[in-house]
Amino acid sequence: MASSFLFFAFCFTFLVLGTCSPLSDQEKDRIEQLPGQPPNVDFSQYSGYVTVNQQSGRALFYWLTESPANRDPKSRPLLLWLNGGPGCSSVAYGAAEEIGPLHINSDGKTLYSNPYSWNKLANLLFLESPAGVGYSYSNTTSDLYTFGDARTAEDSYAFLVNWFERFPQYKYRDFYIAGESYAGHYVPQLSQLIYERNKGVENPVINFKGFMVGNAVTDDYNDYVGTFEYWWTHGLISDSTYKSLQKACEGSSAEHPPIECIRALSIAEMEQGHIDPYSIYTKPCNYTSSLKRRGRYPWMRGAYDPCTENYANQYFNLPEVQKAFHANITKLSYPWKTCSDVVGGYWTDSPLSVLPIYKELIAAGLQVWVFSGDTDAVVPLTATRYSIDALNLSTIANWYPWYDNGKVAGWSQIYKGLTFVTVTGAGHEVPLHRPRQAFILFRSFLENKAMERS
Repeated sequence: MASSFLFFAFCFTFLVLGTCSPLSDQEKDRIEQLPGQPPNVDFSQYSGYVTVNQQSGRALFYWLTESPANRDPKSRPLLLWLNGGPGCSSVAYGAAEEIGPLHINSDGKTLYSNPYSWNKLANLLFLESPAGVGYSYSNTTSDLYTFGDARTAEDSYAFLVNWFERFPQYKYRDFYIAGESYAGHYVPQLSQLIYERNKGVENPVINFKGFMVGNAVTDDYNDYVGTFEYWWTHGLISDSTYKSLQKACEGSSAEHPPIECIRALSIAEMEQGHIDPYSIYTKPCNYTSSLKRRGRYPWMRGAYDPCTENYANQYFNLPEVQKAFHANITKLSYPWKTCSDVVGGYWTDSPLSVLPIYKELIAAGLQVWVFSGDTDAVVPLTATRYSIDALNLSTIANWYPWYDNGKVAGWSQIYKGLTFVTVTGAGHEVPLHRPRQAFILFRSFLENKAMERS
């Protein structure tokens, strides 16, 4: 009885200060140890659910990997990373094979440390959004068939508001958002929502500074023009198919193309053959041979492995992994997948362009960076260049090569309000293909400094 009284007295004291309940919920989300993790993990991890809609029972799953203790996580900014699809998991891609500190071995059971993890520069928050992606869920089944850009942005914003209550130490911390692919919609849309709702607030809890996107879906017209041009100039399609694509697709919606466009795209896919369109100069995944190759030659870990999502599908379905992550608490009727079978297939709203959002946020003085791997045929470099050109921004520093250890690592151009960076030899997931160069890019973004010219 006495110990209970002391506990409630202690908790009451902290409730007055506004910290007892959030810290208690925060500690429930602490990850003690992940199955198969290496022994040298020197950073704190948290994961769990945040309810974003009580009525529908929608809850989004997150994974926070803080900066290592020797890099003073309390002084580091917070980065939210989003993957696209729509319907693909930021835990699978962003965390487990790109910028996160722990990546999955080919056995699908153990983890290894990523030497170029972005958590050395910032505290990383990965969000599986919308509900139905990864471990995130809704108790209202119809939600899975009615998602679109607008609700995804609203739910992500609700997540952030509630998450900051659970993690009050991150309130007022410098906050950035980054992502790739269809997150080219998610990131600027969520950025706009935060910016609009911070207006008139003297000291906003979400201290939003800017965003960065890579190989990002941006503007349907320019994405089509640039993509078809990339395919043709890189010898992936015939002259006749190039002309058919221009006639049938340009000017239509990328999410809901007309039947003539779908036919032309099917012919283009057949002409391209069995390649990895996300990285056109590397071999596509052959899962069986990949397992043998990786097992026999462990020193090849630094090379691009096209089968990483297979390892994620194994690892995140392990019961002991889900227990450690405090995940799948509702016992979902479907397995965890890197990309949802449902979400995305019934996408309800997708604007033709997010360029108006760019214009608004650039005018507001927010930091905006765009990067592109130059071997991606899905959302290629040319598509991004056409979209940026459509903004009609004045140039501050013209196209120039940037270097890593004396070698050209890509090119950059600095516009008034936007910095554009390419990464040579990188595919759709730049940090997966060129982890060191992506790390340098992120460091430059945080410092808001131009890429090194030598």
